[in-house]
Amino acid sequence: MERYAHISFPFPIIFSCFFFFTIFFIHGLLASSSQLNQTQVEIMRNLSKTLNSLTGSNSEWNTTNPDPCSWERVTCSPQSSPDAAVTQLSFSGLGLSTTKNSSFSTLLFDLICGLNTLEHLDLSLNSITTLPESFFADCVGLSGLKSLNLSYNGLDGALGNFSNFAGLETLDLSFNHLTGPVHNQFDSLSRLKSLNLSSNRMVGTVQSLLGGGKVLTLEELVLSSNNFSGNIPNSVSEYANLTLLDLSQNSFNGSLPNGFGEFPKLETLLLSSNNLVGDIPASLSGIATLSRFAANENKFSGTIPGGLTKYMRILDLSYNQLGGEIPSDLLSPPSLESVDLTGNHLEGAIPANLSQGLYRLRLGGNLLNGTIPEAIGLLSGLKYLELEGNKLDSGIPSQIGDCENLTLLNLADNRLRGGIPKELGNLRQLVELELQMNNLSGGIPNEIFQLSSLSTLNLSRNSFSGEISSAISGLKKLTNLDLNDNMFFGSIPSSINNLNNLIELQLGNNNLSGTVPPMPSSLTIALNLSSNLFGGSIPSYLGSLSELEVLDLSHNNFSGEVPNSLTKLQSLTLLVLSYNRLSGVLPQFPPYVNVITNGNVDLIGTNDGTGTVTKKKRSSLMIIILAIIGAFLGLGLIAAVLLYVFSKRFYRVEDEGIEISENPPQIVDGCFVTSNSIHRSAIDFSKAMEAVSDPRNVTLKTRFCTYYKAAMPNGTSYSVKKLNWSDKSVPSGTHEKFGQELESLGRLSSSNVMVPLAYVLTEDSAYLFYENAHEGTLFEFLHRSKENILDWSSRYSIALGVAQGLTFLHGCAQPVLLLDLSTLTIHLKSTTEPQVGDIELCKVIDPSKSTGSLSTVAGSVGYIPPEYAYTMRLTMSGNVYSFGVILLELLTGKPPVSEGVELAKWALSYSTRRDQREQILDPRVSKASLGVRSQMLSVLKVALACVNLSPEARPKMRHVLSMLFNAK
Repeated sequence: MERYAHISFPFPIIFSCFFFFTIFFIHGLLASSSQLNQTQVEIMRNLSKTLNSLTGSNSEWNTTNPDPCSWERVTCSPQSSPDAAVTQLSFSGLGLSTTKNSSFSTLLFDLICGLNTLEHLDLSLNSITTLPESFFADCVGLSGLKSLNLSYNGLDGALGNFSNFAGLETLDLSFNHLTGPVHNQFDSLSRLKSLNLSSNRMVGTVQSLLGGGKVLTLEELVLSSNNFSGNIPNSVSEYANLTLLDLSQNSFNGSLPNGFGEFPKLETLLLSSNNLVGDIPASLSGIATLSRFAANENKFSGTIPGGLTKYMRILDLSYNQLGGEIPSDLLSPPSLESVDLTGNHLEGAIPANLSQGLYRLRLGGNLLNGTIPEAIGLLSGLKYLELEGNKLDSGIPSQIGDCENLTLLNLADNRLRGGIPKELGNLRQLVELELQMNNLSGGIPNEIFQLSSLSTLNLSRNSFSGEISSAISGLKKLTNLDLNDNMFFGSIPSSINNLNNLIELQLGNNNLSGTVPPMPSSLTIALNLSSNLFGGSIPSYLGSLSELEVLDLSHNNFSGEVPNSLTKLQSLTLLVLSYNRLSGVLPQFPPYVNVITNGNVDLIGTNDGTGTVTKKKRSSLMIIILAIIGAFLGLGLIAAVLLYVFSKRFYRVEDEGIEISENPPQIVDGCFVTSNSIHRSAIDFSKAMEAVSDPRNVTLKTRFCTYYKAAMPNGTSYSVKKLNWSDKSVPSGTHEKFGQELESLGRLSSSNVMVPLAYVLTEDSAYLFYENAHEGTLFEFLHRSKENILDWSSRYSIALGVAQGLTFLHGCAQPVLLLDLSTLTIHLKSTTEPQVGDIELCKVIDPSKSTGSLSTVAGSVGYIPPEYAYTMRLTMSGNVYSFGVILLELLTGKPPVSEGVELAKWALSYSTRRDQREQILDPRVSKASLGVRSQMLSVLKVALACVNLSPEARPKMRHVLSMLFNAK
């Protein structure tokens, strides 16, 4: 070894050897591992660079390996052959945006078009808003493409012509913003098997799309959620290969052709939410392959044909005008799993022959009578049983207790009698039990209190009696308890305080007495103890319910002073103290709290709910005493002293309540979101912080935020909204993400949406800046302004504006869901120009961080969709429900909750009897003219569809907007 120790090589020689070795190594590696030809290798390398330019990151596009066939999202075939070629590219969800760099986006498609071996291309879940003209005109290289997925991109404009893609078998253009008619764009696609155009804005007819047997190879055709119209022609039966036909949520009209019975392979037929009329074709019963048929929300009439479900698994004919009896064989086929006939005119008895495969049976909102079949107890797989809104007049069969998987039992609004069978205590999976509005009596069996999964228990408007058992604390997951309008007596058990998930407690109109025990701090929606026999002082510990929105103690025997602790209820919006024996001075409540105190003759500072506060006159005895004292000491001196003493007494709370902070919040960070130079120059962050430190600038308070009016040095006023970072539902790390989320929201552009202009972060709060909505909230106009009643023209304009704003938010590339949609979060620029507010809450509030259910944090009282209590998911259909409540407020003039009853539930109870629907309307408005009344009834149909108890049956916002336009 030593003889080589002193041998050295010059550095340039070493470097040269290493360089050439590296070149040959890479070349050899490419030659051995990549079987692609050099053209495709070069295209793939350029494609990688282009993707990096469009996404800003190639973290999911692994290009470190020199062999493109080994890259993520790339498939080659055959892999181990000299003829290997790129056959599949998946760029789904990569964040591609054609608006960032149009030249790079054109280059992207040009490169893709060069891969003439490509068979499958997935570009879904990106932000590709436009496709270059060259993609349609010059992309002959993709003639062998078999599948193309461009869904969820926000593609705008008219549909291109796909004549250069003759090999396509699957084309998915769903969930975009495509507009215009469909003519001949797909005529050359002779091999097309699946075409999905759903959730766009396209128009045309089935005849224009399929007329003349253009694409007879079709197996799946999905046109849902567009603006297609016209009749469904008989020629559709020529498409004998169809297995899926989805025409739902359009404007198709006319009757169904008999040709529907000629589909030999049809498995799914969806016709929901159209304007179809006539009979349900009996020929459908002859399609042996048909497993799902949905034609809900149409205008079908006549009777249901026998044998319709012979081969079906799922049938939905809800919300039509079907009459007659339910065919005796309709519910019996063994393969049947789900039947929904809600909201028709069906009469007679429920068939006793039931399929043991049923997991969902919905027959509510009809005219059914007789008994509930005992055979229901044999349905061991049944999860949902909904028979509400009929004329059933039997007892509740104990056999229902054998349905061990039952999750929802709704027997409300019937004529049921007798007691609650103790066997219902066997339903350990039960989440919701609705028995309200019947003739049920007796006590609540203790077995019911063993339902450990129960979230909602509604027994209101019956004749139940007895004491409320302390065993109620066994309902550990209970969130909503409604025992209103019964004959319960005795005291409220102290164990009620152990219900740590309870958010709503309705005990009004009973015979309860004694003192009110401490309540669970989880109460957020309402505590209603009205119309009972409670006496003594109002417990001061009710002031610990910091998140409670509605407190109703009216029509009792409460006496003494109103405790100051009630002013600490931070989320309170309505306090009803009327018709008690209260005395003393009413404490000073914040201006956003509606306090109703009429009927308390000795209470000073009463409020009758109209916003007018009146002070009670001093007694005549006091006047006499003052006169005597004045005679001895001098009227002038005594008057001055008394004026001072009484003013301090009467206004002591007001003086103490207004505390102006000398130290405004310290700004940690402040940033503009808007690019508008006028707002940038006008907004002064320091001046705004001075404004929010003064409680006299509070204009509105909701559960999640407080609004302030902040005047800037140039005289312009802005609305500043404070979010409380200390709230338990605000997740950690929000500070860092907050700016990023607001920037994305700041780019939204809709005249019907409140878009943030800037934000300020302090140590414990966040403040958002908005243009000032000068007229206030919709809630104030509808429910606090007694003098100026909004006419129907204004209400209709507001309904359209809110619908447009919500449709816009739901239609974003990443839909914006609203955590709190109510008339309190609808701000008015004028009496016809609404703006949807609080759009950022879903970005910064994390419901999973809150105790209890999603309904603990999601929404305001009266607007919360019933399913939120147990689904724990924020959804578009949930937003539609909240919008439906807003429509009902506009139609009725009533608040979302009145005397402990939610407006939606009240309206639905009337809606089951169509001849009473006019009683729902606000008479101050509906009597203006026959035209107004007719339009209000049309809008009422939309509202009732939105507040449907079934989330699946609610229309999409785009369809809601269309229905509102049609109601004009």
